[in-house]
Amino acid sequence: MSEFVQSMLRGLGSGSIYALLALGFVIIYKSTRVISFAQPAFMLAGAVLVSYLAAEIGFFAAVPVAAVLIAVLALGVERTVLRPMIGKPVFVVAIITIGVDVVVRVVTNSFIGLDVRQVGDPWGLSTVTLFGVDVQQRYLVMFVTTAVVVAVLFAFFRFSRIGLAMRAVAYDQEVALAQGISVGSVFALSWAIAGGLAALAGVFVATGAGVDQQLWVIALKALPAIILGGLDSLGGAVVGGLAVGVVESLVGTYQGDVAPWLGPNFALVAPYVLMLVVLLVRPYGLFGSKEVERV
Repeated sequence: MSEFVQSMLRGLGSGSIYALLALGFVIIYKSTRVISFAQPAFMLAGAVLVSYLAAEIGFFAAVPVAAVLIAVLALGVERTVLRPMIGKPVFVVAIITIGVDVVVRVVTNSFIGLDVRQVGDPWGLSTVTLFGVDVQQRYLVMFVTTAVVVAVLFAFFRFSRIGLAMRAVAYDQEVALAQGISVGSVFALSWAIAGGLAALAGVFVATGAGVDQQLWVIALKALPAIILGGLDSLGGAVVGGLAVGVVESLVGTYQGDVAPWLGPNFALVAPYVLMLVVLLVRPYGLFGSKEVERV
């Protein structure tokens, strides 16, 4: 039982990272109808930035500063690279975001070098006893921080004027434009929020393990999360991210005993198997909106 609880807590911690990344994907998709493949690069850049800033101003000051700076970077990318592409096919814009991802990662890697950089987090791999089992403090910090960020985001979208404007644009861009809402500003803000969330996720990935040039690969696990929850559902992104983290952790814990014939690394593909199973039952994801097109 203790092993199960420990695995669940570890999965919720990892799932919090996937949830933050998935939220960024969904926020951009809801406003622009484009899947941004630049999120992994923003995640890596945020972690690297914290590794430098933490030595100067401390870890807890470095994290929000880095999140804001990466948000500004994402906003700048939207303004300079993607804004001229409005009206172009969605596929073309998505390919451009891949190019942005490659460029940002190449530049960021030059600041990493061959060594693993530490972000200076105060908990490292330290453990604390919870529910009678030892769990790493960083997983608890990940889960609690993500819960706070998600609550603030949901309150922002529900009660603030800007949040309501973003919801209106997500629902119908033409109607929102007719009501005087600046659709372009919503696009830019969506990218900025997604960039900040990716930076925070990157810091969490780097806690305890450090930053290397392959850290960005973790962001790919957010793709099953957004498909699982539904591409246009913020709540689905959170649920999908946590589900992916928990499934990955449980499979990694028990698969060796239950189904060793699947191989030692099956936990890495378990999220994608879960995604395929859900899509067979609900093609639009657990919470995605079913689209009806007339032809």
